[in-house]
Amino acid sequence: MKAGRSFFTALSCALALGAISCKASVPKYDYSKEYDPRKHEYVIGPADGLTINVWRNGDLSFEASVRPDGTITMPLIGDLQVAGKTPSQVREEISKRMQAFVKDEAAVVTVAVTEVQSYRFTVSGAVQQAGIFQSDYYVTIADAIAMAGGPTRFADADEVKLIRSGPDGKIREIPINYDLIKERKAPQMNLVLVSGDTVFVP
Repeated sequence: MKAGRSFFTALSCALALGAISCKASVPKYDYSKEYDPRKHEYVIGPADGLTINVWRNGDLSFEASVRPDGTITMPLIGDLQVAGKTPSQVREEISKRMQAFVKDEAAVVTVAVTEVQSYRFTVSGAVQQAGIFQSDYYVTIADAIAMAGGPTRFADADEVKLIRSGPDGKIREIPINYDLIKERKAPQMNLVLVSGDTVFVP
């Protein structure tokens, strides 16, 4: 009886330790404070394609690809910095600068992103195909790892890091347990990537 009791006691201890270990593997981080690009207007970047229309002024309507320096060249106005701005911000700036050339108050400016090329992110470390990826739709951490072929057999999928640059320019590492995401136990960790993010799988 003693031997049997000792076995079950040891087993209970092992299970308890396993539960503690599982709980300890959940990162203590407030994921809700992270920027979700789906909830904000798109931010234009280099290589994106734009279509700008000026109602009643067909000569001023045109299509352009954002140059590497973040600018486009518009008739009459000249060079215009658009990278890092939303279409609404670009529209307002164009409307303001056009007042010196177009007197028609009814003129309406529209700015549309017709080709997304600047949304890029990196997946590195212990994945099948590490590299820089581009997408024309928003990608989550799980999506990005899948695009890289998934973790290798030697990967520590519970120690993934999302490396992100904040508004202040400082780089920070956000802890991600990919195993919990895959098991649908921690959907809050499956953040949507921002252009320039790096997902590192150790």
